[in-house]
Amino acid sequence: MSTEPATGQMTNRVVQRGLWFEEFAEGTLYEHRPGRTVTEADNVLFTTLTMNTQALHLDAAWSATQPGFGGQRLVNSMFTLSTIVGLSVSQLTQGTLVANLGFSDIAFPAPLFAGDTLYAETECTGKRESRSRPGEGVVSLLHIGRNQDGVVVARAARATLVRRRPVD
Repeated sequence: MSTEPATGQMTNRVVQRGLWFEEFAEGTLYEHRPGRTVTEADNVLFTTLTMNTQALHLDAAWSATQPGFGGQRLVNSMFTLSTIVGLSVSQLTQGTLVANLGFSDIAFPAPLFAGDTLYAETECTGKRESRSRPGEGVVSLLHIGRNQDGVVVARAARATLVRRRPVD
C-alpha cells in the first residue's frame, strides 16, 4: 500500500506483469482475451514490412482466380503466429521473460482471412529449473490460435526462459 500524494489516502496498486516461473502450472490452459480482429491493412503492412512477396497475401485479383480460398487473400501465417504469441504477453511473460529459446511443431491447419477475429490460448506443457542460470527456469508452452468460430488456425510449441520469483 502507498499514500496517494493528491489525496493523502492509502491506495492499493497492482502492476501488470507476467507469471514468475513458480506460478506456471503444467497442464493449465491460459485463455488470452480480448481477441484481435485482423484487418486487410494488418495483412498488407506485415507482409510488405517482412518483404514477403507471396501473391496470396497481396494480390486480390490474382488470389480471386485461385482455388481453395473462396477468392480471398490469406492472412500471412507469420502475422498469425506473431499475434497469438503477442496476445499471451501481458498474461504470461510481461517483465518475467528472459528469452525465447525456440519454437517447434508450428502448424497452420486452417486459413485466416481479413475480418476474422483471432483468439489465443496457451497451455503450459512443462517446466524445469535452469541448470545453468540460477534464478531462472525453462517453461514449455503450446500456443493455439482459433478464429471466431473456434477453428484452430495456428499451433506452435515454444520454449522460454523465465525469471524465478525474487527472494525478499
